[in-house]
Order: sequence, then structure tokens, then C-alpha cells
Amino acid sequence: MIRFYFHPTPNPAKVALMLEETGLTYEVIPVDTSKGEHHTPAFRSINPNEKVPAIIDTEGPGGVDARVFDSSAILLYLGEKTGRFMGSPVDRPELLSWLFFLSSGLGPFSGQAVHFQHAAPEKLPYVINRYRREVERHYRVLDRSLAEREYLVGHDYSIADISAWGWLDRVGRVLPGDADPLAEFPNLKRLFQTIDARPAVQRARQVGKNHVFKKEMDEETRRALFPSNYPVVN
Repeated sequence: MIRFYFHPTPNPAKVALMLEETGLTYEVIPVDTSKGEHHTPAFRSINPNEKVPAIIDTEGPGGVDARVFDSSAILLYLGEKTGRFMGSPVDRPELLSWLFFLSSGLGPFSGQAVHFQHAAPEKLPYVINRYRREVERHYRVLDRSLAEREYLVGHDYSIADISAWGWLDRVGRVLPGDADPLAEFPNLKRLFQTIDARPAVQRARQVGKNHVFKKEMDEETRRALFPSNYPVVN
């Protein structure tokens, strides 16, 4: 059994899709980050970094509980556990390269683009331009690579594609203002549409729908989501 600590944001969405693709049995445990539930001692024991997603595999290596946090680590772990969506051994170097490119580049820059366009109290043109342009640069890198291949790692759907889908699914939030933010990246748009048509995506979109997450952006939420903006309380 996989205990899946979830909030409806892009990185947990990747794990939801992976779980649905693999067919592993899992239990969704909602973590309402807008209420600060990821900062509790109980959750900190699962992820010391106090972020979602995280999982506990009650049938981990050696038959003991295994905790895994960070979406890329979880995708790798589940891929190795099931032997699925990992490509061939010869694909491994490129698979790891794309996975880390997404986790260290596209993901963080997309998150900052969302923050400074939607959540920051001041809409600073330089900052917004900086993050939007870097997101677009990452998109161009992906788009060029996909010009001669169906998926990020050759011709097989992999955890790299699942990782990309998580943030591409929120492109309207990342690059608001355009009717079709992916229009300038036709190969990347094709990849997204190919993944989005998979039956597992529709199931992944339903994960957590039976739980009401807080949506108000009040002071409690700001302190919970952006604790670095406030003095540290010992």
C-alpha cells in the first residue's frame, strides 16, 4: 500500500498520474498546505522539507516502510518498484538528464512565475519578465528535442514525460494572457496533448476531489505557503 500525501498542485499531480498509470494500490491523505498542515511535526517526520508530495510505501525494500519525498524521487522510486515507464537500460542516462532538467529548471521557474504573477503583493515587471522568459526558454529546449522524437526519451512514454505533464497542465497559470500559451511550441504541445489523452490522466484529475481544500488567500494561508517571508519562530 502506498500512502500518498497530496495537495492539488502540479508536483503531487505528477505522482497521482504515476500511481494511476502503474495501478498500484494507494490511499490519498490530503495535506491542506493553505492551512499549514505540511508544517506539523507529524508531516515533518514524513518529509523534513515540509512539502508535498510525499509517500510512505508500507511494502518498501526489505518489507519495511519506506518514505520518499520530492516528486522526482517518487517517480524514480515507483518506476523502479514496478519496472514501468523507465525506458531501456541504454535510455537511463537521458532519462535521468531530462528528469533533473525538469525538477531543477522548468518546475522551479514555473512555480516562481506563478507566484510573482498571482500571489505576490507587488507585480514587479522585471521579476515577472525574468521568470516568464526562463519558462519559455525551457519550453524551447523541450520543443527542439521533441522535433525528432515522440517522447522526451525516444519513442517510449516515461517518467520524464509524466514529470513534464505536471507543470504543462498548469500552463495557463504559468503564462497567463495568451489564448494558447503553447502555440509557439508545437512539439511540446503535441506531447502534452498525447499525454493528456491517456485514460490515467482523467483518473489522476479526480484524485482528492472528495476533499475540500482551503482556497482563501488570507494571512494564515500566506504564512503557511510562504513562511520564508516571515521571521523564524523558534
